[in-house]
Amino acid sequence: MVALCLGEALVDLIERVSDPGNVLERAGGSPFNVACGLARLEHETMLGSWWARDAHGALIEEGLANAGVTIMPGSDGASRTTTAHATLDEHSNATYTFDIEWRLPAGATDQRADHIHVGSFGATEEPGASDVRAVLGANPQASVSYDPNVRPAIMAEPAVTVPLIEDIIARSTVVKASDEDVAWMYGEGAETEEGLDGVLTRWMELGPQLVVVTRGKEGAMGKWAGGKVSVPTWGTECVDTVGAGDSFMAGLISGLLDAGLLGRDRARLAAAETDVVRAILERASKNAGITVAHAGAYAPTRTELNA
Repeated sequence: MVALCLGEALVDLIERVSDPGNVLERAGGSPFNVACGLARLEHETMLGSWWARDAHGALIEEGLANAGVTIMPGSDGASRTTTAHATLDEHSNATYTFDIEWRLPAGATDQRADHIHVGSFGATEEPGASDVRAVLGANPQASVSYDPNVRPAIMAEPAVTVPLIEDIIARSTVVKASDEDVAWMYGEGAETEEGLDGVLTRWMELGPQLVVVTRGKEGAMGKWAGGKVSVPTWGTECVDTVGAGDSFMAGLISGLLDAGLLGRDRARLAAAETDVVRAILERASKNAGITVAHAGAYAPTRTELNA
C-alpha cells in the first residue's frame, strides 16, 4: 500500500542569539518529517512537494533518499527552496521568519495512492492548498490523514484559517492535532480536557472516522465511532521535542496501515475494537517518545519501535 504525503519540505536555518552568524541548516517541514517517518517504518512512501535545484533543495533530497522516500516527479521545479529562519533565545525558544514558495508539481493529480497524508501550511496556503485539494479530489478511493500543525507566523488569523482547516478535516479519514493547535483554533478553554472532548466531537461530526489530540506530557486522547480512549506519553527521557508531533503522526498512520484500517476499505476503522485503537495510539506515543530522546526530528525505525 502506497502512502502519498503532500505538503511543504523546507530547510530550517537555526541561529542562536548567543552565537550570531553560526547557522545550522536542517531539512524539515511537517509533511517531509511524516514521509521520512513512514519510510523508516518500512512503508512505501512518496512525497509531493516543491523545492528548487539549489543547495537547500539538495539537502532535502538527501534527507528523503536516506529515509527511503520516493519523490513525486517535478517536485524540484521551484525557483527557490522554502526556508524557515529560527532564532533561538537563551531559553531555546524560537522566533521564526519564513521565505515561502509553495505549490505541487504539474501532473500531481495523475498520481494514485491508497492513502494520502496532508498537513501544516501546505494544506491552507495558496496556491499549493488548491493543488492539494485537487489531488484529494482525484483520489476519492484513498483514505486521508491530516495534521493541521498550526503555524501562526504563516497562517492568517483563526477566523480565516479555521474554515480552511475544517474543510480538510471534512475530507479526512483520520485527523491528529495538538492541544496547542486546538487552543489557537478555538480560543481559551479549548485545550482543557472538557474542551478537547467537545472539539473531537465537533470534528467527528464533520466526517472523519478517527480524531486524535496530543497533549504533551498528558498523553493523547482519541475518539471514533466505537468510543474514546486515552494513552499516556511513552518514556521519560527528553532531549528536545522537535518533530515529536510528526513522529506521533507517522506512528499513528503506520499502526492503522498495519492493522488494515486505511486504504480503500475504510469501514473497518469505524468498527475497530477499543483494544485495537488503544494499541495503535500507544504505538504512536512510543514512536514520538523515541524521537524526543534524540536531538532534532529523529525518525525511529521499525526495529526500534518493535523493541
